[in-house]
Amino acid sequence: MSKLPRISSRECIRALEKVDFYVVRQKGSHIVMRRDQPYAQTVVPENREIPVGTLHNILRDANLTVEQFADLL
Repeated sequence: MSKLPRISSRECIRALEKVDFYVVRQKGSHIVMRRDQPYAQTVVPENREIPVGTLHNILRDANLTVEQFADLL
């Protein structure tokens, strides 16, 4: 298992969009993203750099491994 990269929220959103996620709504600094097939939903905080634990939770919600996510970047 490779190490999680340190990325910004914009980079995370662009990577998730490559696997068919789209922005559903935003309230304050929380951006809700959803994928329809297979269904998955996650919340990305709008920060300069996403903390490692938060990024791990985003990947878990999106059903992605670290390696799959690194390939999207």
